[in-house]
Amino acid sequence: MRVLGVDPGLRNMGWGIVDVAGSRITHVANGVCHGTGTDLADRLLALHLALTQVIVDYAPDQAAIEQTFVNKDAVGTLKLGQARGIALLVVAQAGIKAGEYAPNAVKKAVVGVGHAAKAQIDHMVRLQLPGVQLAGPDAADALAIAITHAHHLQSAGHLSRAIAKAAS
Repeated sequence: MRVLGVDPGLRNMGWGIVDVAGSRITHVANGVCHGTGTDLADRLLALHLALTQVIVDYAPDQAAIEQTFVNKDAVGTLKLGQARGIALLVVAQAGIKAGEYAPNAVKKAVVGVGHAAKAQIDHMVRLQLPGVQLAGPDAADALAIAITHAHHLQSAGHLSRAIAKAAS
């Protein structure tokens, strides 16, 4: 199974793709879509086009998108939510189901603590995906989101098998 992770942002939307085979997770690709232009609509369009191209190029089966972190800057949070909406739209247009994860849940799944620093996420992504060349911190975050979703899918698979075994 191929999983796309997306770290939404208006200027830089990180993306990362991993392949999942049983308990093995391997890196496929990562990068950053850039929201270019001064007008919000132009940025959103650029993000839409770039993320759509990622899906065309790598054909993921599943997607995971980080939920918006609500902070004291309501305007900034709203704008970030619009970038997240673009990510959800692109994934839905491709017919791909998307998991959604809170930032602290991603940090806890990848680092082991919910309030990890970006450097810790970067380090753990490199440990879990040996030899990965990261396109930047946004791409590292996106790979962490993909890894989190892969772990979630693995857990769901274990639960399904246990239930089926118990029923037989």
